[in-house]
Amino acid sequence: MAVKMSKKAASIDMTAMCDVVFLLLTFFILTATAKIPEPLPVDTPASTVQTKLPDTDLATITVGKGKVFFDLKGREVRKRTLELMGQKYEVAFTEEESAKFALMEGIGVPITSLKQLIAMKSSDRSKANLQPGIPKDSLDNQLSQWIQNARIANIELQDKELQIAIKGDAREEYPAIKKVMDILQDQKINSFNLVTGLRAKDK
Repeated sequence: MAVKMSKKAASIDMTAMCDVVFLLLTFFILTATAKIPEPLPVDTPASTVQTKLPDTDLATITVGKGKVFFDLKGREVRKRTLELMGQKYEVAFTEEESAKFALMEGIGVPITSLKQLIAMKSSDRSKANLQPGIPKDSLDNQLSQWIQNARIANIELQDKELQIAIKGDAREEYPAIKKVMDILQDQKINSFNLVTGLRAKDK
């Protein structure tokens, strides 16, 4: 006589899978890098060339809406550059201000207004039209001084020549970009990168 086994509904314990899912979710949240809002957002021209900018030894000059912003890679290089700029324009920066400046994104204010910018919250610094841009006129060419002192700081600390990248708005008038190029060429910098957005190759 055959004995019939009663069939029970199969159950799967999902506890372990839930644990794994939440661990993965936590990992991705903690390791993700948040996109920091740019103080001067620009619409870069399109290009099919894919060349990655270096993560170190780089200064980026952003040009848009008639303004110029300056950014620099490396905390220690930023601190030393600020120190040299302070000496040049006789503006004393504290250790706390120097530490905050080392963590900031690109700046677009005259050196005399930099202390007020540093004192602001990071969310306030990125507000539109807050920063008027770095002076670049012949009578007050602070952009040239930022570039020169950043090059000195990078050689002192990294023993490497600083690379320059220009990030220009596609709608920006050519004279504004040429002015920046002229400043670079005055310092014998004839090789620099132009930042562009990626587009598909024409078929």
